[in-house]
Amino acid sequence: MVESSGGGPGDGAAEVLDRPLPEGVRKRVVQIVSDGFGGLTVAELPAQLRQYARFAPNRRVKFAGNAMAAAVEGDTLFRQRIGERFREAHPELAGALDTGAPPPAADPLDVAAAAYVLRPTGWVKLVAAAGEEALRADAERADEESRAELERLREQLAEARGHTKAETERLRAELESAKKDADSLHRKLRAALSDVKRGEAALRKLHAEMETLRAEGHAQVSAAESETRRLKARLGEAEAALEATRRAAREGRSVEDMRVRLLLDTVLDAAQGLRRELALPPVSVRPAETVDAVEPGRMTPKDIAARALSENDPAILDQLLALPQAHLVVDGYNVTKTGYPQMPLEKQRLRLLGQLSQLAAQTGAEVTCVFDGAELAAPVLLAPPRGVRVLFSKPGVTADELIRQLVRAEPPGRPVIVASTDREVADGIARAGARPVASAVLLKRLS
Repeated sequence: MVESSGGGPGDGAAEVLDRPLPEGVRKRVVQIVSDGFGGLTVAELPAQLRQYARFAPNRRVKFAGNAMAAAVEGDTLFRQRIGERFREAHPELAGALDTGAPPPAADPLDVAAAAYVLRPTGWVKLVAAAGEEALRADAERADEESRAELERLREQLAEARGHTKAETERLRAELESAKKDADSLHRKLRAALSDVKRGEAALRKLHAEMETLRAEGHAQVSAAESETRRLKARLGEAEAALEATRRAAREGRSVEDMRVRLLLDTVLDAAQGLRRELALPPVSVRPAETVDAVEPGRMTPKDIAARALSENDPAILDQLLALPQAHLVVDGYNVTKTGYPQMPLEKQRLRLLGQLSQLAAQTGAEVTCVFDGAELAAPVLLAPPRGVRVLFSKPGVTADELIRQLVRAEPPGRPVIVASTDREVADGIARAGARPVASAVLLKRLS
């Protein structure tokens, strides 16, 4: 706590200022309070001033001036603490005020501000005297400024009078010259008016002729525009019909050409594969070789049946994918939920697509993986792996329907294998000519 100094009953604390604090004194008081902030802790500051404790002195005066003036007026303990800091910074002035004899050479505003903060005996008189001194100084300064302004205005008036006199003489000379010019212009104007009247008559005649020609031109232009619009409409209809015909022919031919070419490639590859598989020797068949019999060391039909692969053997999938132009269509979520349903959907997709990419690289077959996208809130950001086509079904279309569309799009005769455990999907694609394979078989092959 700071001990109170100059706050006793007989030292001026009971004196009251009966008029507003002069503005000059108020500014000096705010500056004294701002300077005293640096020596006080946050706890020693009034609550309304603590937010300004870290401000620089200039910013503190700018933003907290009114709050500091109100605090030093209403909070006696805060004023005494500021007074203590002022005494430490200005001991000579504070001591002079305590003795009642302020320095004669000191600024009256500084003396009044210090007296307002320290509250020595007679501080009200010092503040009032400073206010009167400030008012007197302002009056003298205003008087000096008024005299200087009056002198400047007198000089401007004398200069304006001289300029006005010269300007008047010049204008008189110009007026005489203008009168002479006006008389000449009046004569010329009368002659010009006569010419204008003749010209107006000729102009009215030309206007009438122009209106007649304009009306005829408008009629011809309207007729031409009507004919042009009619011809443009017919030309647009013809171009639209021609473009529609070309598009229909181009699209129909491109789709049919693609299907025929793909089927032809399949047949050619199958024929080449059959030739390689048979590897027939270049000899003619002997009649005796056509008789059905079992030769020693040859396999019987029963032996051949015993060597057939099981439906769940992954080797079946390798045999199917080895067919020429084979196309593997995978029911994505059906396979992942069969093999690893506990994983999130995103990781299921990534794992399956990575394995399918390896399978496509090993077999060279075309691979398409279909996912159900009917319930997706937003498009899936996914970079398809090399060799795998990734498709999501549109809203309102299931993955099963998209798979059936892919199978129907293939030409008859191309080997299409569909990996799905869904019985309805398997039956549907089997009727369309595709070969269904269980999801478990594909998972065994991938692992």
